[in-house]
Amino acid sequence: GTSKQLKVLTRLTLVVSDPSHCNLLRSTSSNIKLYDIIAVFPKTEKLFHIACTTLDVDIVCINVTEKLPFYFRRPPVNMAIDRGIYFELLYTPAIKDSTMRRYTISNAISLMQICKGKNIVISSAAERPLELRGPYDVANLGLLFGLSESEAKAAVSTNCRATILHGETRKSACGVVYTVKKLRKVEEEETVPACKKAKTQA
Repeated sequence: GTSKQLKVLTRLTLVVSDPSHCNLLRSTSSNIKLYDIIAVFPKTEKLFHIACTTLDVDIVCINVTEKLPFYFRRPPVNMAIDRGIYFELLYTPAIKDSTMRRYTISNAISLMQICKGKNIVISSAAERPLELRGPYDVANLGLLFGLSESEAKAAVSTNCRATILHGETRKSACGVVYTVKKLRKVEEEETVPACKKAKTQA
């Protein structure tokens, strides 16, 4: 009786293999406004660069089922981080097959070397309930992907919340303000340097 009402969000994931597909992701499109989260799956380096620097999306999906045909470069990744875009890694392929596990870890580590663990979201893409894992198990998988302990926990908690807020900001004209109550800390006593203490005592 005290739990909050469950809110179901809608998501659109567009697999982009040609520059012309990017026209579907323009903010003026009426179909885009129907979804809470917009994700893009670029297939080439050029499209990855466009997704990070130009497209008005919330998530850029990283391929984890095969070897990437390009290398991650720092300028587009940093620009995506500055724009509030998050990179999504899937963990279900890593627990399905040993070959996909190798590709998942390899592609994730190459991304971490560029983004330094910032703006990462780890999700499942599970097709069956048995493929789902708990948040602490997923955070432990994040350690294999090259994330630190705090970054792995953020990838399954605060970063997911930030992605939803980014989607709300994208749909609104002015943006969204999210407030958090902060407990007051006990005021620390002022520390007086030893030289001043000696002068006052004299």
